[in-house]
Amino acid sequence: MHSVTAFGGPHGHFGMMLKTFVDQRKDVTKEELLEYNAFCQMLPGASSTQVLTLIGYKRGGVMLAVLTLLIWILPACLLMGGLSFLVKYIDNKSFQHDVFRYIGPMTVGFLAYASAEAFKYAIHNTITRVIMAASTILAFAFFKLPLIIPVLIVAGGFVTNLSDKRIPQVGEKPRKIKWGNIWLFAFIFLAAGLLSEQARKHDWPNRRPINLFENTYRFGSLVFGGGQVLVAMMYEQFVVRPKNERLLQRNPNVIKIERDDFYTGAGVVRAMPGPVFSIASFMGGIAMSDRGTAWQVLGCIIGTVAIFLPSALLVLFFFPVWHNLKRYAIVYRALEGINAAVVGFLIASTLYMLKDITIAEWSGRGLLNSIVIAATWLLLWKSKIPSPFIVLMVLLLGLLV
Repeated sequence: MHSVTAFGGPHGHFGMMLKTFVDQRKDVTKEELLEYNAFCQMLPGASSTQVLTLIGYKRGGVMLAVLTLLIWILPACLLMGGLSFLVKYIDNKSFQHDVFRYIGPMTVGFLAYASAEAFKYAIHNTITRVIMAASTILAFAFFKLPLIIPVLIVAGGFVTNLSDKRIPQVGEKPRKIKWGNIWLFAFIFLAAGLLSEQARKHDWPNRRPINLFENTYRFGSLVFGGGQVLVAMMYEQFVVRPKNERLLQRNPNVIKIERDDFYTGAGVVRAMPGPVFSIASFMGGIAMSDRGTAWQVLGCIIGTVAIFLPSALLVLFFFPVWHNLKRYAIVYRALEGINAAVVGFLIASTLYMLKDITIAEWSGRGLLNSIVIAATWLLLWKSKIPSPFIVLMVLLLGLLV
């Protein structure tokens, strides 16, 4: 249910996870979810996907973590992969259905709820209030910089370690670290890079799938800042870069996606439930679309596997490391500042998304936008209505009003 109704990107997803997996299902505590979110913000890859993977890992180990990951990404990737087959029939300028018109205000409501709940847990003294305020201001001012989130998190942990008066909690039992995950991640990263370069250098026939896997795996391994940063990196790689004359002379068979097709995928993915990283399924399909249906399906599969595999390997390797480090006082003191910085980022995200609702939208339906924001927050706070039903009500509102 979460995978087919989680709109609004990773920031909106956090509010839904808080309602679904903490308040209703009680799979994790509020403290654990906030910690998972902070931890995943420090890793490259799809942060909301990594948080959900950790919820599965906590409940049932690696097998349930993998199953949780697959269930989460499958609907969005199928939808975006399917879109790559329909894009030739779509008028990009008119592809905007009224059903999604109140998704933005609803996401703001989810973020406001998540911010308020996180505030109650994480902000309890002067230093956390100062860190929260500073993080809110800096995150809002530099929201589009990919590294702003990990920088604020590290800075928050550093500030709360300036004092050694805080008493750490009792250390938890260490978890076994599975070194195979990080070795597999590194091996795939290096092997994909070497194979892709050899395929380009010697112009292997049918080398495009190898190049596509390397490009997409590299994005999943290195991108900080979520789906918006991924979209920007893909635009540079698949739309801008292939227009470079010097590059074309050196690599005439470089993967190229038409700008209008790219805009269609980048626009539609924001209206899809699930991870924004599912755009890789669309781009993989488009990149192979000139070779027939079987090759296009292969492109969708390559895009899906290559973009999410690094996130899974990294989070399942580093989380036991992080868990073991929590036995030390320095990490407990850092957690206080990290959580305060995350609250500041949630507040900044709420304000930024509120600002991002266009003037035209406010002038045309400003009252309804305000009602949707307030009603979403109140329903999450006061009622036991599951968050998927709130999403369905907002989609229905878009159709009716």
